[in-house]
Amino acid sequence: MEARSQLRHRPTCADISDYSTNMTREEAWKIVCEFVQSESLRKHALAVETCVAAYAREFGEDEEKWRVTALLHDFDWEIHPNLPDHPVKGQAILAERGVSEEIQRAILSHATFTGIDRVTKLERTLFACDELAGFITACSYVKPTRSVHDVEVAGIKKKLKDKAFARGVNREDIALGVAEMGVDLDAHLSFCLRAMQARSAELGL
Repeated sequence: MEARSQLRHRPTCADISDYSTNMTREEAWKIVCEFVQSESLRKHALAVETCVAAYAREFGEDEEKWRVTALLHDFDWEIHPNLPDHPVKGQAILAERGVSEEIQRAILSHATFTGIDRVTKLERTLFACDELAGFITACSYVKPTRSVHDVEVAGIKKKLKDKAFARGVNREDIALGVAEMGVDLDAHLSFCLRAMQARSAELGL
């Protein structure tokens, strides 16, 4: 959830409306817009959603549910900026809005200090994509074109070794996420990069 630079396009939000118990992607986005004013944080939510949704399709999982989870994972960051308030205190808000316990648990599990073990495919995927999506975004911004299309896996790996670059991104979490998913690092980097490239216009990259 780090490496959130100023972004070029401000995400637009519809008016807030009622929320159903079977939350849709659109309803989740309205919650994000209600609680998140930062353009970069909204874009981070979209970037994580992009990677997580791509994996949902890859795994044959419920894409809508995975999108909702990814969009909401940092929704309370601005109102609960101090750890461990985020994401713990945000859980009550999500419960009031009708977000399922499964999604609430997945969001809690993306923070290592909550003590919630990541056991489901959704939980492990969210965790594995969170920091990496922010890191790929940071890699895009240092390109002369500021375009994700000019980012390569080799470049991402090189930047990961540079501790001075995007120092707020937890490299250990990226490595742990890969290990928990049981995927190859290069394959994971490539998968998320391609997903973000495919949605570059909406992500402002």
